[in-house]
Amino acid sequence: MPLEAKVLGQNVNYPTDYCPLILVPVPRRLNREKYDINDPEALFRGYDTWHAYEAGFLTRKGLPVCGVLKIVYPANSPNLVESKSLKLYLNSLNMTRLGDDVPSGIESFVKIVKSDLEQILETRIDIVFHTQETVPEYDFDNYAILEKLPEAAQTTFSEYTETPELLAENMCQGGEIKVGSHLLRSNCKITKQPDWGSVFIRLKAERLPAPMSLLRYIVSLRAENHFHEEICEMIYKRLHDLFQPEILSVSCLYTRRGGIDICPSRANRVEYLPEAIHDPEVLSRRLLRQ
Repeated sequence: MPLEAKVLGQNVNYPTDYCPLILVPVPRRLNREKYDINDPEALFRGYDTWHAYEAGFLTRKGLPVCGVLKIVYPANSPNLVESKSLKLYLNSLNMTRLGDDVPSGIESFVKIVKSDLEQILETRIDIVFHTQETVPEYDFDNYAILEKLPEAAQTTFSEYTETPELLAENMCQGGEIKVGSHLLRSNCKITKQPDWGSVFIRLKAERLPAPMSLLRYIVSLRAENHFHEEICEMIYKRLHDLFQPEILSVSCLYTRRGGIDICPSRANRVEYLPEAIHDPEVLSRRLLRQ
């Protein structure tokens, strides 16, 4: 059984008491080797942002406290955390009594989760427990949505397993594009259940993919079986290898499943990464399906 399947795809009883041992680390190198990502720090910078919408605990007086836990950690961590194990772990804290009041309970909750995750991820993480909406920010307002372009209705889509050759069809003159699509869909590596999301790409190069070729490539991921972070890095690597860009940024904002959404971003320079989505203090504006 692969490490990722320790709890994913298995019938697992929900722990009712605090259970950090249920967290499952997954080495990033396992997937990166498939795409010749042998020196990731030379290829990209990036972050993985997780929003846990079902985070909560009890104060010592038994008052429930709930909120949104925003977790941000770097793409150069040796491991990622398997999402079902994180869900089970957070649920194991639901009946845990922490703090004499709400603020002290939140402080204790964040300290516990931060310590446990840093241990399995082997990196420093940023984590904030949000109990109310912040001023909504959004990184992708000026991105053109590919499927809304007039030519999308006239384009034939027939490839549903990853087809990087599509990116080389009908290439355009160089320049810079900021485009996105809400048609991203891939499948869980273990359970094969569908994962829905949106992808946003910023690309500046001497040659560019034609808009519909890029959309057809995104659609071709529909039957791929990978974790969210792996899909983001696969898209990034294909674009990097083919276009040798001056600027490249890829962000994948996936729909929540089990109360958690995963939003990875990769870019060839830190300044090209989106800001709000990876700021732990900000609850950025959610997309329709998040």
